[in-house]
Amino acid sequence: MLRLANLALLILFPLSWFAPLMRAGILPIFGLSEISVASGLLSLYESDLLLATVVLLFAFVAPMAKTIGLALIHFNITSTTSLNVLQWLGKLAMADVFLVALYIVIVKGVGLATVETAWGLYLFTFCILASLLISHLTPQK
Repeated sequence: MLRLANLALLILFPLSWFAPLMRAGILPIFGLSEISVASGLLSLYESDLLLATVVLLFAFVAPMAKTIGLALIHFNITSTTSLNVLQWLGKLAMADVFLVALYIVIVKGVGLATVETAWGLYLFTFCILASLLISHLTPQK
């Protein structure tokens, strides 16, 4: 069961990167723009290369590396000795969810813009938490 759940994350993670995390705009009457992890990364790349690199590592590289690493363990291609490193990668990915939530709280608190959470934030959070649970339930031999 862990194998299938982990393999499902190989599909769900990329879907969550392009799903809308939030809708934001100056005023609701002008319409709200949808922001995804991928579109946010592209915007950051144009303005702040260092922050874009951090988001790339936390949101894209860490979760996929962990998911692929867990698949290698589940199919007995590698040993479980790398499980501690994989669990650490999952914690890095969770930092990205925290940053998105923090940005939403800050923007709502300032009151200059309208921000609504979208289904992609819940999907991305679910993927990260599922990955953490799968790594926790993976037996260490």
